[in-house]
Amino acid sequence: MSRNALLLAALSALTLAAASPLTAQDRVGPASISKNAARGVIDGVISDTSLAPLQGAFVSILGTQIRVGTGPNGRFRITQVPEGRYLVIVKRVGYKPTSDVVDVTARDTVRLSYMLPHVSVELNPVVVSERPPTIKMAEFERRMKIGQGEFMTQKEIESRNTVFSTELFRKFKAVNVSPDHSGAVTQYYALSAREGGNPQLGACPMQVYLDRVPLATPFNLDLLPQPKDLYGIEVYAGASTIPVEYSGMDRGCGVILVWTRDGG
Repeated sequence: MSRNALLLAALSALTLAAASPLTAQDRVGPASISKNAARGVIDGVISDTSLAPLQGAFVSILGTQIRVGTGPNGRFRITQVPEGRYLVIVKRVGYKPTSDVVDVTARDTVRLSYMLPHVSVELNPVVVSERPPTIKMAEFERRMKIGQGEFMTQKEIESRNTVFSTELFRKFKAVNVSPDHSGAVTQYYALSAREGGNPQLGACPMQVYLDRVPLATPFNLDLLPQPKDLYGIEVYAGASTIPVEYSGMDRGCGVILVWTRDGG
């Protein structure tokens, strides 16, 4: 059974009621890993859908300064990675980005392989202004004016004064933040608050995007960047309101778009 299937099976036992948040001492992530932790290696290859190696793709680990590029053979290697769970982001210009949740074990090598579909990139006309917004800022502001989803701005995020981004999602009507206690560390998933959900699973996990990168479903919200690094959040409850560029056959449970402050 695949990892996602196991996670979905675990979700079926959850109640959709929001649980009490854990304290900082109860939760772990890349930022909380000890400097003395044992180390492992992440080794992988990136290709297009025809299996041709992709040079110049970039692999980063969220919450760290690690960012490496692939060579002519499409390979990358990250050494001295502290033991723990990480969110790996893979990007290359002209290709659809992807992500993966990776468990690094001490004195072991995690071997990864990704195929990136090619996408056509259409550049928008250049508009000169005094303070041009980044592309994602403009995208966020444009949709907020339309008002079809739920939105949380940078100012609202700061006013919440919370340590974990997970707690921000409790403020959205369309989201149930539900815990999974099946592992050593509690994980928190964003489930659709709409009645009915998925009758087969007993839960309906929402698709989460981080700066346009689709994350694994269901996704542990505790792996997202800290609130101080976020620019905004958008939540769409169902297919009728989801922006067309984020819609799809498997988006019936809703979509969450998370935007960070840096980059464009």
